[in-house]
Amino acid sequence: MKTLSNTNPALILVDIQQGFDNISYWGGQRNNPDAEVNARKLLDYWRANNLPLFHIQHCSVNPKSMLAEGNSGNAHKEIVKPLPGEAVIKKSVNSSFIGTNLQQQLDAAGIDTVVIVGLTTEHCVSTTARMAGNFGYHTIVVADATAAFAKTGIKGEHYDAETIHLTALAQINNEFATVLNTDEVLQALKKNDDFL
Repeated sequence: MKTLSNTNPALILVDIQQGFDNISYWGGQRNNPDAEVNARKLLDYWRANNLPLFHIQHCSVNPKSMLAEGNSGNAHKEIVKPLPGEAVIKKSVNSSFIGTNLQQQLDAAGIDTVVIVGLTTEHCVSTTARMAGNFGYHTIVVADATAAFAKTGIKGEHYDAETIHLTALAQINNEFATVLNTDEVLQALKKNDDFL
């Protein structure tokens, strides 16, 4: 089995954008307020070790969306703002692979391991992880570097943000991806441990 550290792992930061700070717009409740802080910890490690990383930016085709280009919510959050020269991939759907060249960039660089963080767990993180797994990448989703919003069910029932987050992770774990926490990823990288 390959170890995470010798497979040139790519960090994929999904949609960590200012528009998600408007909690009421997305349902009034979000879990894991430290998701961005943990994403930054991983980003710092990737930068310090010159590992490949990709910032995914959702650019909604709906001009009224907070995430539409030209709207302030489209901008990356300052805590993980891309540095000059870092790859920024724009998308308009839930998957970071659809309508983008992410797969081509990963394959051209010989990357077979992806570590996914960002927003939101139940939408773009999950969709990106599912496709990454189906494409054959060794896929890690970082539970405490992702976050979800509360949802209303088909019968009007309320699902709190933590429940949405945990069930979204449960659905992909050991099927499309391996779900770990930030410290587990960092410790394994430093020790050259095998995640599988």
